[in-house]
Amino acid sequence: MNTIFIIIGLVATVGLLLVILQRTAIIGDRDGDLIPDVVEDTVAEVKVKATKVKKEVNRRAKNVKKELSDVKKAVKEVGNQAKDVTDAVKGKSRRGRKPKNRNTPKKK
Repeated sequence: MNTIFIIIGLVATVGLLLVILQRTAIIGDRDGDLIPDVVEDTVAEVKVKATKVKKEVNRRAKNVKKELSDVKKAVKEVGNQAKDVTDAVKGKSRRGRKPKNRNTPKKK
């Protein structure tokens, strides 16, 4: 029970000291809400930085999403090609692109 009274006493003492320092203009308080200006300014800066970080995270998340869709397409293509390889091992004819006709004369 004594520890609770000690904690309450310390909090009250710190609060009273803060009010006295604000009234004597040692700690600034422009708007008179008993919150030091340093704390208010720091909170405002943190909010601005948090907004920038949020925008950057959203931008990166969109880029990752696009890259993952590209990877998904590539993996699907690899799966299709793997089926062709197994068919080639079994002796079936090639199903890929038709080879270009190599007997045509080159254009200059």
